[in-house]
Amino acid sequence: MSTPDLLLEGTSGPAAIGGRMPTEGVDTTHGPILYLDDITVSFDGFKALNKLTLTVEAGELRCIIGPNGAGKTTMMDVITGKTRPDLGTAFFGQTIDLLRLTEPQIAHAGIGRKFQKPTVFEQHSVFENLELAMKTDKRVRRSLLARLDSAQRDRIAETLTLIHLAGEAGLPGGPAVTHQKQWQEIGMLLMQEPRLLLLDEPVAGMTDHETARTARLFVSLAGRHSLVVVEHDMDFVAEIARTVTVLHEGSVLAEGAMDVVQNDERVIEVYLGR
Repeated sequence: MSTPDLLLEGTSGPAAIGGRMPTEGVDTTHGPILYLDDITVSFDGFKALNKLTLTVEAGELRCIIGPNGAGKTTMMDVITGKTRPDLGTAFFGQTIDLLRLTEPQIAHAGIGRKFQKPTVFEQHSVFENLELAMKTDKRVRRSLLARLDSAQRDRIAETLTLIHLAGEAGLPGGPAVTHQKQWQEIGMLLMQEPRLLLLDEPVAGMTDHETARTARLFVSLAGRHSLVVVEHDMDFVAEIARTVTVLHEGSVLAEGAMDVVQNDERVIEVYLGR
């Protein structure tokens, strides 16, 4: 998640559609939380996505894998409103048409994204980073007058414990090592109260121990949140995934349990190798 995205997500200004905020009428109590159908995106004649169809159920932890250039990043760009598709349909829940919303409206509706390279407010402490990311009114006057109440402090403390950084709360966010920045940004994302988390290579640069702790964290979040994890670490994917989707040339090549996908000849040929 970039710094501008964090500020936009808390905005409570007139980001309305048809006179209402996009969060009104959200229905994710049953059926898929994310539905993409025939999404096609072309860049100078190259199809980054080619009739991509994907369904993610509410509370699911889905892993997306595939070779470089398969369309994984472009897919997340479409979901978050950064890229507009040439064709196709994209829904959040049963009622929100993502293709009608702006990036800040999509974030406000409950979709949060963590980019591959962690981005934090380096001049602030770990605690302050989570405070700044909290889903509150970010208008200037309100921010200047804001003081954390006990419930907000408790929520930050709970999130710090969840992301294994309770002992580093007062340390500067910038100099933190790789895994601390990754966990810190996940915590900042959680402070936005997203219903759907998009996580791009969240264990890049981590040790085996740190990766295992992150796996336990993601498994604990599933159910309360829906997670879509793009990752190249196959051991990590095997540990957390119930369903794995393999992208290739902008489309779904294979989908299913990890052992099924690993033994799919097409997946072995284009991605996993022997």
